[in-house]
Amino acid sequence: MPILYAIATFVMTLYGANLLWLAVMFVRNDRLKDGPVPPADAPPPVDRDGPAVTVQLPLYNEPVVCERLIDACAALDYPRSLLEIQVLDDSTDETTAIVARRVAHWQERGVDITLVHRADRGGYKAGALKNGLRLARGAFIAIFDADFIPAPDFLRRMLPHFDRPDVGMVQARWGHLNAGESLLTRIQAFGLDAHFALEQFVRNRAGYFMNFNGTAGIWRRACIEDGGDWESDTLAEDLDLSYRAQLKGWRFTFVGDIEVPAELPRDLDALRSQQFRWTKGATEAGRKLLGRLWRSGESRGVKVEGTFQLTAHFVFPCILAAALLHAPLLLLNHLGYDGPGPLYFAFLGFGLIGFFGFFLAQLFAQRALYPDWLRRVAFFPLFMAGSIGLALNNTRALALGLAGKRTPFVRTPKGGTTTHRLRISPWSLFEALLAAYSLAGLVAVTAYGEWAAVPFQAMFALGFGLVTAYNFRDLRRQRAPLGTTPRG
Repeated sequence: MPILYAIATFVMTLYGANLLWLAVMFVRNDRLKDGPVPPADAPPPVDRDGPAVTVQLPLYNEPVVCERLIDACAALDYPRSLLEIQVLDDSTDETTAIVARRVAHWQERGVDITLVHRADRGGYKAGALKNGLRLARGAFIAIFDADFIPAPDFLRRMLPHFDRPDVGMVQARWGHLNAGESLLTRIQAFGLDAHFALEQFVRNRAGYFMNFNGTAGIWRRACIEDGGDWESDTLAEDLDLSYRAQLKGWRFTFVGDIEVPAELPRDLDALRSQQFRWTKGATEAGRKLLGRLWRSGESRGVKVEGTFQLTAHFVFPCILAAALLHAPLLLLNHLGYDGPGPLYFAFLGFGLIGFFGFFLAQLFAQRALYPDWLRRVAFFPLFMAGSIGLALNNTRALALGLAGKRTPFVRTPKGGTTTHRLRISPWSLFEALLAAYSLAGLVAVTAYGEWAAVPFQAMFALGFGLVTAYNFRDLRRQRAPLGTTPRG
């Protein structure tokens, strides 16, 4: 038991130390400044002889948000003779009829927009993108998921970043349409801000591999084709193609000053399915690509940082192990049973380095993006608790990814809290048991005066308690008629 706990702590410290290094690199690049991201200069005019762009909109059962997305893309400020929009619809519900009407509406107004509907979801999103690419006429391919709303000047501001022939993809930063809607959306926004404002920025600036985030980016078509095209053997087709393309020598660019807002999942069911897909997909991509990465001629720094990115979700089983073992080990030590002594726990104090890395990553991201960053960073403990609460869900996803077990691509429900029938995970019972177990451990360590351990044990109890509370809330909503929201 002590050895397992030590391993879990070491792994979490290692990933936290990587974030600490990224935070230090962030400061060295003089990115740290008060206030929001400054406004960009006016986008350059588009030459009528410029490159043709195909905008791909992969959809699957998105009846609430599909029209909004299509309208935003039809309003893109780009010469119509150079702009093509593909609505790649794999829907099995009323979305297809809604999309068909909206496509016809814009076709009548001179927009080159087509509906590409597949009778099956072969290859899921990757299959839809690959099928659309076969029909596309653009030299550049912009991709937006259903819940994103690009600004009219998106293409004019992004395309100049393809300033060298080896630039294969340019990624914009995600914004949030509903970050302040609830505790759940605030937690998500907090984590995503650190990924974009710090991780993507530093990896790109330092010359390491970064990834296309599946949406709000533009690809050079030649890069997609040279990288091997979209493949559906992982649930992270974006991360997969990103690494395959960069291993072929293509360069990527992250543009943090260009924001594309999107909806954050509004309920735990949606967030759970999204996190499961991201974790399992990244694990599958790691199994597929880590060997290629280390056999490549890339620098050691690229290989090491790429390994951290492809295996980042390994922290979740370590969080779970720590949650299960933290209180028992302390109590055994306190009661004088054979086991780890004071030196063992002093050594584990190095884990604070990892915690410091996680904290600084969030701090610098918030300070780079928001003028009220000091108020926002006080939200960090709740963000950490929320991440802990998802440890069981994400550990299961990682285990399935490592085992190579295929699972379907489950889309993230969008468009409001009551537009889909909530599904309560059968794993909710185990999360409730973890909440009760962690709370009992908190009572015990407090009763025995293990004051240094109280904050960490409280974080475990709060994390699993939050998830359990949302599970009960979703259970109430599941029992309510669709389209209503119970009070309380």
